[in-house]
Amino acid sequence: MALSGGRHRGADRRRDVGPALLLLGLSATGSPALGSALLAGLTISSGIGGPVLGAVLDRSPAPGRLLGAALLAYAGGVAIVAALVGGVPGAVAVAMAVLAGCAGPALTGGWTAQLPRVVAASAVQRGFTLDAATYGAASLAGPAIAGAVAAALGARWAVAVAVALLVAAVPAAMRMPGAAAASHPPARLHADLGRGLRAIAERRPLLAVTVATMLSSAGFAGFVVASPLVGQRLAGSAAAGAALLSVLAVGSLLGAGALARRPWRGRPEGLLAATTALLGAMLAVIAAADAFELAVAAALVAGVAEGPQLAAVFQVRHREAPEALRTQLFTTAASVKMSAFALGSAGAGAVAVHSVTACPARRGGRSGAHSSRTSAP
Repeated sequence: MALSGGRHRGADRRRDVGPALLLLGLSATGSPALGSALLAGLTISSGIGGPVLGAVLDRSPAPGRLLGAALLAYAGGVAIVAALVGGVPGAVAVAMAVLAGCAGPALTGGWTAQLPRVVAASAVQRGFTLDAATYGAASLAGPAIAGAVAAALGARWAVAVAVALLVAAVPAAMRMPGAAAASHPPARLHADLGRGLRAIAERRPLLAVTVATMLSSAGFAGFVVASPLVGQRLAGSAAAGAALLSVLAVGSLLGAGALARRPWRGRPEGLLAATTALLGAMLAVIAAADAFELAVAAALVAGVAEGPQLAAVFQVRHREAPEALRTQLFTTAASVKMSAFALGSAGAGAVAVHSVTACPARRGGRSGAHSSRTSAP
């Protein structure tokens, strides 16, 4: 299991980037609009990049090298974005973020899809749970590092630290085991892409999880974008808002850890329904909170739900994905989720200018309604 955690934890360092870009946009303009636009640009292009990157990874005998190249491309793009902010029109920086974001799905679904190659078949379920826990650990470290560095040195340095952590993960990618040699010539790339999309459309559990995570992610974007302003409103500091993300990550780590010790005995769809409902309810509490202490407590409980929720999503995808299309399905699902997050970020940035409370509240409404329809986040 250490192999799984170590090799996936490096990719999860991307979680520093979002809070750092939000703080950079806020410090450059005094408004959340630019930061949310940068975050949206970084994620929206994944809708195109995800399926293609996944299909290429499935066909590659050395996926680790491709993952390493994606890390470098992503890190380099983010560095350019940070250099542009404040010196060029915001639209130019957002356009560069869109280009950099094409590598995003390789750093999410692309990594998680490799887990069955590095753990025994009997340990895959627990491996996905621990993988979800590393997301929690990275989510804890990312906002905390971004907030601390931004407070001490400025938001631009926070982005620089995030870029350095991404580059530091490249050696772990390069050590990823190679794929087994194909017993027959691979189909054309466009044919593989069509097979992957059909698999999602035709397998109802995959389709349900994909649609559910898309809607859930669009709503959750409101909380992420509004968090610096929630911190300003309740505690007088944007950095306090970033700390809410770290508190949520602590809860995620605790929830995933508890699930690893006591696995869920039922179908993962049931776990998805329960955790989605709890997560949505707690974000609604944060939206309505009139005291920072209440927001912190709700963020902790929300995180306890998020960790097992993510583990359940991984388990459903692993169970339903054909082996030859595994990475493509993981990256496609991740890209759809990220694109939905981008749209939610863009909308939340505009809403946050007028109403901070409305952003995280949107998650509560969508999540609750959504869980009753699909039983998934």
